Amino acid sequence: MRYEREARVLVAAWKERAQRGIAELAATLLADAVAPPTADALAYVPADPDRGLRRGHHPARALAARLSAIWDVPVLPLLDRPRAGKAQRALGLVERRRNVAGAFAASRAPPARVVLVDDVYTTGATAAEAARCLLRAGARRVDVLTFARTVRR
Repeated sequence: MRYEREARVLVAAWKERAQRGIAELAATLLADAVAPPTADALAYVPADPDRGLRRGHHPARALAARLSAIWDVPVLPLLDRPRAGKAQRALGLVERRRNVAGAFAASRAPPARVVLVDDVYTTGATAAEAARCLLRAGARRVDVLTFARTVRR
């Protein structure tokens, strides 16, 4: 889904106003649009520790769990996010890359083929850094799947 107008409102309700049921809708829409992956596991981009506590829920983990149930692919907690960073929302591409550099650590050895799940893909900085971490830890292939994506014109 393009991360514009209605999608932005939907994602804001999901992330910031704890509308947890949106994870089910997002998973259903994704499963209708994307063929089941050939993967050994789904993983999710871990939340910034401070924001995760403040929100009280984790949209990417919830999305991965629902996709797991639909596709019968296990979700494995493969990544940790040991340090907090600045919110990405107000940062440009270079600042976003710098902000997430080294932000993730592998919590265990990943399987060969992983689908990394997140709620929104804007510049790709977070997804790229998380995928790099999984590849360094031993994954041979990491695909990224998100509910919404910014499309550059």
